[in-house]
Amino acid sequence: MTVHEIDYKIYGEEMQFVEIELDPQEGVVAEAGTFMMMDDGIKMKTIFSDGSSKNKGFLDSILGAGKRILTGESLFITVFYNNLNDRRKVSFASPYPGKIIPIDLRAFNGKFICQKDAFLCAAKGVSIGIEFSKKLGRGLFGGEGFIMQKLEGNGMAFVHAGGTMAKKELRSGEVLRVDTGCIVGFTQDVDYDIEFIGGIRNTVFGGEGVFFARLQGPGTVYIQSLPFSRLAGRVLAAAPKGGGKDKGEGSILGGLGDLLDGDNRF
Repeated sequence: MTVHEIDYKIYGEEMQFVEIELDPQEGVVAEAGTFMMMDDGIKMKTIFSDGSSKNKGFLDSILGAGKRILTGESLFITVFYNNLNDRRKVSFASPYPGKIIPIDLRAFNGKFICQKDAFLCAAKGVSIGIEFSKKLGRGLFGGEGFIMQKLEGNGMAFVHAGGTMAKKELRSGEVLRVDTGCIVGFTQDVDYDIEFIGGIRNTVFGGEGVFFARLQGPGTVYIQSLPFSRLAGRVLAAAPKGGGKDKGEGSILGGLGDLLDGDNRF
């Protein structure tokens, strides 16, 4: 398939955004809710498809869009086209603190597998599909389920990692064990499965869950230090319950500790 060649630049540290420069008639596809800003002359078009540039019939478009429903994403995807005769820029922002990772699909034999909420944007022509697990254990206990996204094509794609990102290059046969929620994505040659932690004390009192992911090389793996589910869980745990005041932070004195540390709101 034909994929548009795009130039880009990533700005920021903790809350990043990617600025994409489009030549005349070039386009970029983006996940809903990631748009930040664009130059005059760029046109938006919402499509009922998987983002690729293949000529598809109506039923094929429905099938491509329906696959996105299985990953929890919107039926529609937005395309931004440069309709002018000179270059124009459009920017997309990360949804929460973390890093934007540029993925050159040509370097990964045209395919990259990522968590279902990691995709940010890609060059027009990149196909955003689904990747089913062929292993029952991974499907039942994988934390993020057995459905992941796959990005296919020969252009640039951008995914988002929460917190700090770690890139691991695994040699053939090398094994890396990871918290299931901390996986951002990996190349198609990586063997991914789920393992039981083992030990009754580890299971009951370890606080790290019952299963972890087992990744075996060769291939490239991207890991995030702060999955959004973990961030959301901490926020909910600290939120006031039943309309009361929040719990005091940094002190066993609770509300009295707030007075001592300068939080004097009532």
